[in-house]
Amino acid sequence: MAGVLGIIAGKGQFPVLVARGAREMGFPVAMVGFSGHTDPSIAAEADAFAMLHLGQVSKLVEFMHRHGVTEICFAGAISKPKALDLRPDVRAMKLLFSLRGKGDDALLRAVADELASEGLTVVSPAKFAPSLLAPAGVRTKRAPSSEEWDDIRFAWPVARTMGRLDIGQLVVVRSGIIAAVEALEGTDAALERGGSLGGPGCTAVKIFKPGQDNRMDQPAIGPNTLRVMAKHQYACLAYQAKDALFFDLEKAVRIADAANIAVIGIDPGEMP
Repeated sequence: MAGVLGIIAGKGQFPVLVARGAREMGFPVAMVGFSGHTDPSIAAEADAFAMLHLGQVSKLVEFMHRHGVTEICFAGAISKPKALDLRPDVRAMKLLFSLRGKGDDALLRAVADELASEGLTVVSPAKFAPSLLAPAGVRTKRAPSSEEWDDIRFAWPVARTMGRLDIGQLVVVRSGIIAAVEALEGTDAALERGGSLGGPGCTAVKIFKPGQDNRMDQPAIGPNTLRVMAKHQYACLAYQAKDALFFDLEKAVRIADAANIAVIGIDPGEMP
């Protein structure tokens, strides 16, 4: 029998899909959710479940040890503005004070190292839900126009620089002008702001941060991403293929096609 998989669950369907994939592979699942972030009904997907507050690192480690976990993964989003209201225990306080920066990647790496010190190896959740890895190529009926390709080529290095600074993963651009970059608010809010400022015809580029740990916080796209883009009459969405997660791909593509939005996955090594 496979060992017990620990899942640190945020909001959305991702932790559910990872838990189901793991159990299909023969892994019992011990899951921790967080008050205000995780839907309590997710408990039905786990063999053992605990709801904690963000910052209760000691209780999280104790729970995982109690249930025989040796491998652990992060799945699901945490609301970043709400995360500022965390309730750190003594262990979490020491962890926070040890950080030079408080960006997503720095914090997640520190948490992963702390878990590793307890014999809990952080693994990629995509291992248990590989079908979610975003495919390369044009996914919609319409490919990007030459003007949209110009915006993609312009925004891609901007997004990489922003990611290198551990700010965010998304850039919104129109005609070579940056309309929005993602920060604390998250992708959908950044798309809302970019669409409002840039007007119809914007292009969104979402990439994997250079040097980012691919076990955690992978860029995620889904139907709601395209709904927001359709609302603001975006022209194009480009994402980093194979490193991003694409939820409900077929449904998202239908929304994009109905709104005449081009959607393309790009391998960074093949950027024209």
